[in-house]
Amino acid sequence: MRCVMQEWMDAFLQHLKSERQLSPHTLQNYQQHLVQFMALLAEREVTSWQQVDAQMVRLLIAKLHKKGISSASIATKLSALRSFYEFALRQDWLVINPCKGISPPKQGRPLPKNLDVDDMLRLLDLDTNDPLVIRDKAIMELMYSSGLRLSELVNLDLTSIKLDERQVRVIGKGNKERILPVGRQAVDSIRAWLVVRGEYAMSDEPALFLSKRKQRISVRSVQARMEQWGLKQSLNSHVHPHKLRHSFATHMLESSGDLRAVQELLGHANIATTQVYTHLDFQHLAKVYDNAHPRSKRNKESE
Repeated sequence: MRCVMQEWMDAFLQHLKSERQLSPHTLQNYQQHLVQFMALLAEREVTSWQQVDAQMVRLLIAKLHKKGISSASIATKLSALRSFYEFALRQDWLVINPCKGISPPKQGRPLPKNLDVDDMLRLLDLDTNDPLVIRDKAIMELMYSSGLRLSELVNLDLTSIKLDERQVRVIGKGNKERILPVGRQAVDSIRAWLVVRGEYAMSDEPALFLSKRKQRISVRSVQARMEQWGLKQSLNSHVHPHKLRHSFATHMLESSGDLRAVQELLGHANIATTQVYTHLDFQHLAKVYDNAHPRSKRNKESE
């Protein structure tokens, strides 16, 4: 005779198939998650779904975590178990969902990927008289110089930038304006682009950067051009606009250690968003500490 635990699971899967009309692949995933929980419960000699309480669910999650299963996968498995118990409640098989109020382990935010300084220099090492290449160099120099979002870059107008003052005015998320410094290399590259920009712009065109169709350059066009330059410059890493912003933030933080300043430059409303860039390697942190901390300096002087 089949065990009751299996019968409950089969009824739940049939419900998902007939009522919710889930795909065979999704049904298989639900089944695998529940079978795994059944195996873990069997290790604890639990023979009924009704025996499971909140503490038991927490123990099962801890067991999965100990096995090295990722937080994202645990969250998916817990969601499947919670759905199963919600179904069981509707069937009046039990009176409480033991998964209620239980959260999976927090998922660590993936670290933003950036180009190292050598790769950035190689990417920006463009030397040509082709107007579109001059434009691309100006775009990449500006994004890396000032940490612009792609949406901020494509919306720049001629009036947004003051080259003599080395400043650019951008409108970020929430329609918030910020004034950013622009590096000398970026200023020079933009000046070079302005010399040839007239080939692609009507007299009343406000956009700073234009496409070969004589329109404001699009997000997709910038993405495609950067991807091409990553390949042409033989970079091992895939190049996309946001990676230049990540590179700007990482390199600025490595050089200054000033998280608040980087937050302002990036236009982050919450410093917690900026803290993802604090993945500096320990050797760099140790060097900064040795050079900056008063006690460290004092110790070095006495040696």
